[in-house]
Amino acid sequence: MTSRVLLGMLTPSSNTILEPVTTAMISGLPEVSAHFSRFKVTEIALSDSALNQFDDAEILRAAELLAHAKVDVIAWNGTSSGWLGFERDVALCERITQATGIAASTAMLALNELLRKTGAKRIGFVTPYRDDVQARINANYEKAGFEVAADRHLGMQDNFSFSEVTEEAIRVMTRDVAAARPDAIAIVCTNMRGAPLAAELEAAHGIAVYDTVSTTVWKSLKIAGVDTSRVRGWGRLFDV
Repeated sequence: MTSRVLLGMLTPSSNTILEPVTTAMISGLPEVSAHFSRFKVTEIALSDSALNQFDDAEILRAAELLAHAKVDVIAWNGTSSGWLGFERDVALCERITQATGIAASTAMLALNELLRKTGAKRIGFVTPYRDDVQARINANYEKAGFEVAADRHLGMQDNFSFSEVTEEAIRVMTRDVAAARPDAIAIVCTNMRGAPLAAELEAAHGIAVYDTVSTTVWKSLKIAGVDTSRVRGWGRLFDV
C-alpha cells in the first residue's frame, strides 16, 4: 500500500479560496492530500461578536473531526493571531495536540518562522482588513521585534468579500508596498488570491512574497516530513 500524507486544515466557514488553492499547490505531490474542517467565521473586526468567533472550544471541535481522518498534521489556516496576539496560536496548537495527539501549526506561526529563518526584519503587509485590525497586526509585529516598512489594506470586514478582491488589486497593493523595499512582503489573509501570484510578484519586485495560504502548506508539509522544494511555481518560500 502506498504511504499517504494527509494534511488537516481548519478553515473559516466563509472562506472559498484556501481549499482550491491548497489543493492546486500540492497537486504535484501525488502522495499528499488536504482535508478541511470548518467553523464559523463570517467577519473580521474587533467587536466582541467578531472576536468570539475564535473561541478555542469551537476550533477544537473542528480539530477533533479532522483527527477522525487520521491526518498527519492539523493547521489553523487563518490569520486571527495577527490581531489577537501570537500567543493565542501557540496555546491553540498545544490544545489541539493535547486533544488529538496530532502535531499542529498555524498560518501566522508559519509566517513568523519563515521571517526568522530568512532574516527578514523589515516587512510589508498586503491585507483586506479594517484600519483598526491592521493597526493591531502592525503593533503585534513591532512588539515581536520587526519593523513594518509599509502596508496596504482595503478596510473590509465581511470575510466572504475578501475572496472577491481581484488579482489586479493585489498586484497594485503589492507594488505599492514593494516601493518601501521591505525584506519580505506578507499577504495576510487566507481568503484572498495572493498565493497564485507569489512567483510573479517576486519576479517583478525582487522581494520574497509570503502568502498565508502558502505558509500554512509549507509548515504542514515540514511537519509531515515532505520535502517542500518539490512544490514548484508557488514562490521561493518552498525552498526554505
